[in-house]
Amino acid sequence: MGGSPNGTTERQAENKRMTDDATRDDAGRGMADSRGGDQPSGPLARVLRLWFGVRSDVTRGAYAATGFGLMAFKYGVETLAILLLADNVLTPLEFLHPLLSVRVRAMEPGPEWLPWAVFAWSLPFLWIAFSMSVRRAADAGISPWSGLWVLVPILNLLAMLVLAVLPSAPGPGWSDTRRRKSDIAIVTSAVLGVMAALAIAGAMIGFGVYIFDEYGASLFFATPVVMGATSAFLFNREHARSYGASIFVAFMAVFIAGLALLLFALEGAICIAMAIPLVLPLGLFGGVIGKAIADYTREGRYMVPPAIVFALPLLAGAESLFVPPTEFLVLSSVEIDAPPETVWRHVVSFPDLPEPSEWYFRAGISCPVRARIEGRGVGATRYCEFTTGTFIEPITVWDEPRRLAFDVKSQPPPMFELSPYRHVHPPHMDGVLRSTRGEFRLVPLAGGRTRLEGRTWYRFNMKPQGYWTLWSDLFIHRIHLRVLRHVKRLAEAG
Repeated sequence: MGGSPNGTTERQAENKRMTDDATRDDAGRGMADSRGGDQPSGPLARVLRLWFGVRSDVTRGAYAATGFGLMAFKYGVETLAILLLADNVLTPLEFLHPLLSVRVRAMEPGPEWLPWAVFAWSLPFLWIAFSMSVRRAADAGISPWSGLWVLVPILNLLAMLVLAVLPSAPGPGWSDTRRRKSDIAIVTSAVLGVMAALAIAGAMIGFGVYIFDEYGASLFFATPVVMGATSAFLFNREHARSYGASIFVAFMAVFIAGLALLLFALEGAICIAMAIPLVLPLGLFGGVIGKAIADYTREGRYMVPPAIVFALPLLAGAESLFVPPTEFLVLSSVEIDAPPETVWRHVVSFPDLPEPSEWYFRAGISCPVRARIEGRGVGATRYCEFTTGTFIEPITVWDEPRRLAFDVKSQPPPMFELSPYRHVHPPHMDGVLRSTRGEFRLVPLAGGRTRLEGRTWYRFNMKPQGYWTLWSDLFIHRIHLRVLRHVKRLAEAG
């Protein structure tokens, strides 16, 4: 049984046409998968992909509109929250100030949790700025790594301005790349990425801390992002891995860096634990971007480590030139069922406090033990003994029974570092947190009662100060309350 030659030719042509259509469909599905699959295409979905995704192109119009729009929205929400909860007004200059501590000071009259809430609220905005800057650089035809300059203090505003005006480059920018499958084992590429990240951390600690004596934002802010991005990029350079695996590699880079600081007696467990809420999310952000840069840039391009890796140590040294020392204030108070004359006697000096039950005091945070005074009036000296040593406090105001003020002539370390070694003394233990003065105020209340207020002024030379002073304010407040409540017990006992 056979057919005519013409019929056979027609069937062959039809089969070829159907095969070509199927091939185009497969290619279309593959491109859709590479750009995020079949996703909703409504306006809200497109905006969310633009802000929180890693594949959508970012034009200069979208970048500028998002930057100015979200900045205004964030300022409005924070201003309203600070006005309602702290009865204070956050000015535009305070909001745009490169020192986060300026914004934290505006929150001081508010509840203790307010600065932590603002910190958590800021993380999504940080991701949007970081992710869109990397994609905007790719859309402009320059290395996506250039977007990391938004992490650098002082230079970040200039970097965002440049990215907002650069035109889109012709041709593919932030596009899918088909790379050859690598023979490199997944463990080998992971180890390569982690080792590169550890080298970056070692260089930053060596130069920033031990040469420039600077604990700056470039160390705690930019470095974990660059570590995560570098580790995930190298992990995915030869063969695309999953986002989950890439994030895990970035996590291991940050985790092993912290473990190395502990094992080599460069830091204690308390300081590492306090740094985790800041550096770990930044490292994971970097992991996502490093994976995206490896997957969605043009073949063979941007393989050279970014210039920011080499610039970080120099930026660490330059930070101290732009950030003047700032004095911070912590205020705590209790109300006491006793008149100011009775309370005053226990403020000037007090006997041993009970053993602390709080975990942070037991872990090594400096804890008040007792206080004594030599002399009377201005010129007398108060000695406040802590678990780490003694504060020597010359009296500058003696307004009995209203106000006792003093300078801090010398002070002990702020903590004993929790470490497997007997003696760990990192550089930040010497002078990073320096109390300058303090005072007690006794405010008479109705019914023969007293409000006892304790104030401490201090300087803190570790950046970003807006983050680290969350911890210092918290612990100083706890120290205040331990002393004030002890005075309250003594005064109310008669």
